[in-house]
Amino acid sequence: MLDATPAPLVKVRGLKMYFPVYTGILRRHTGDVKAVDGVSFDILQGETLGLVGESGCGKSTVGRALLRLYDLTGGSVEIDGEDIAKLSPEALRKKRPTMQMVFQDPQASLNPRMTLAQIVGEPLVEHADLSATDRDARIHQLMDQVGLNRRFANRFPHEFSGGQRQRIGIARALALNPKFIVCDEPITALDVSIQAQVVNLLEDLQDRLGLTYLFISHDLSMVRHIADRVAVMYLGRIAELSPRDALYDRPLHPYAEALLSAVNEPDPNLARRERIILQGDVPSPAKPPKGCNFNTRCPRVMDICRSVKPELAQVEPGRLVACHLYSNIPHAGSTGGPEVYEHLQQGVNT
Repeated sequence: MLDATPAPLVKVRGLKMYFPVYTGILRRHTGDVKAVDGVSFDILQGETLGLVGESGCGKSTVGRALLRLYDLTGGSVEIDGEDIAKLSPEALRKKRPTMQMVFQDPQASLNPRMTLAQIVGEPLVEHADLSATDRDARIHQLMDQVGLNRRFANRFPHEFSGGQRQRIGIARALALNPKFIVCDEPITALDVSIQAQVVNLLEDLQDRLGLTYLFISHDLSMVRHIADRVAVMYLGRIAELSPRDALYDRPLHPYAEALLSAVNEPDPNLARRERIILQGDVPSPAKPPKGCNFNTRCPRVMDICRSVKPELAQVEPGRLVACHLYSNIPHAGSTGGPEVYEHLQQGVNT
């Protein structure tokens, strides 16, 4: 019997991103900032995976590592069947059209000395063999796709609003017909009135072009709107990975529960979730606590949490949680890691 489950477009296993710390007059290597410490997940073709968590938890580092804007410390990242961590510089350059990024700050990510046409056309100059006429036609097509007037082609970034600048960034990301786009907090720097327009544009483009997104954000309400599944990160590790509706209706991990308790419910007729106030500060990623990263703030901490690091394990169909509260559930794995994740995904993606 053939497996009807589609192969994931993006396959991340045991991803680690450590940044070295040098101290003293001799600048000795005395430690590492463990920005991402063993993250594993899949993203299916046409799916949007939301990645949420507090500032500094490693969300943006994951996104940049997936596109190899950083050299990986450990683990593997397969995009469309190729492990980008092992590609040579020339092979990586040829792979770039497949994977693109929309950055958080449209003002900082656009060259102020280039016009809109030059910014959107730059990927075409680098990666596509087009005549000037065909390139201009493609630029105009991209402007139409993201809702920018063609008359603006020769304007500079400072002449546009924040929402228009983000549309330029999206057009640039679409120039080479990518399959996978990392959206690194694309609405954070925008006015609330513009945020919904940009998210609706991303959804419309996904439907028309079959795009696959990793949507990084700390806006939990917007993630609920756009994502199919959601991964909750804490201090460099994934605490919970669940389908969107299941997570928002009933979070399983204590950190996910606390995080979602802060989301305002716009319907006054619905019962409000009791607000959970976490005590203490987030530990330093340069010196994470022994055992579970969340044990210093968890309201349901147990002795085992302070000594044994929980691995991401399936506790319900389609739901993965890294928490000792669920370690006795039959589905849960006891060793975790990328190998166990491979086994777990057989049940998750069906």
